[in-house]
Amino acid sequence: MPLSRERKEEYFEKMKELLGSYTKAFVVDVDNVGSKQLQNTRIGLRGKAEILMGKNTMMRKVFREFAEENPDAPISQMGVLCRGNVGFIFTNGDLGDIRTAIDDNVRPAPARVGGIAPSDVIVPAGPTGCDPGQTAFFQTLQIATKITKGQIEMTNNTHLITAGEKVGASQAALLQKLNIAPFTYGLVLKMVYDNGSLFDAKVLDITDDVLAFKVGAAITMLAQLSLATNFPTQASVPHSVANAFKNCVAIACALPTFSFEKAAPYKALAAPAAAPAAEE
Repeated sequence: MPLSRERKEEYFEKMKELLGSYTKAFVVDVDNVGSKQLQNTRIGLRGKAEILMGKNTMMRKVFREFAEENPDAPISQMGVLCRGNVGFIFTNGDLGDIRTAIDDNVRPAPARVGGIAPSDVIVPAGPTGCDPGQTAFFQTLQIATKITKGQIEMTNNTHLITAGEKVGASQAALLQKLNIAPFTYGLVLKMVYDNGSLFDAKVLDITDDVLAFKVGAAITMLAQLSLATNFPTQASVPHSVANAFKNCVAIACALPTFSFEKAAPYKALAAPAAAPAAEE
């Protein structure tokens, strides 16, 4: 049933208010998400963010009008993302916290006939709980089995469904027999808007620890390259100084008449080891 003119005007006003009030937003895919699950997500985000759903044509119109009224507002660029079954989550808080709340509302779901598999499905080997009379069913799916203690047992792990394929009737029936709900459905993050910047949601996977590891690896590689080419850089100088100190200590330990203050502790440790050799 189409919305009345009054309801559309209310929707336009609400969305424009959200666009003007928030500086961050998620674009989410809501395929296979039920109303109850969406309501639970709203409850989990209460006080932190606001979820807005609607028809793509209406949302695009709001973005156009908002861009005309606020030509300098960068958030209007999100209008091009109103394609498919999408919604928006507006917030001024930490994007990582909002993402965690979204992930907490992911729910397991059974494989439905004709549905597109979002991920691979591998059924583990082991007892199935099915009686021997259902052996032909497993043979149809080319699954190796044996009879153990009066029930069918799968002898190998079986790659039943590949991501992106349609779920067949036999595959769905087998998963139902085994009481396996292989998929999970929830709000899927597609894009992130943050203070004028629009980027892929995968960027949120980059944590401080990941950045520190990457920077550390790059510095190590730079130091190795500098030392190999004998070209001093800020990354290699500490290693060059350390290597030079090691060489000086080695010389001091090898010459009984030469030493220096920093080499004294090492020379003292080397002396007992050299004494037994001299006695022999």
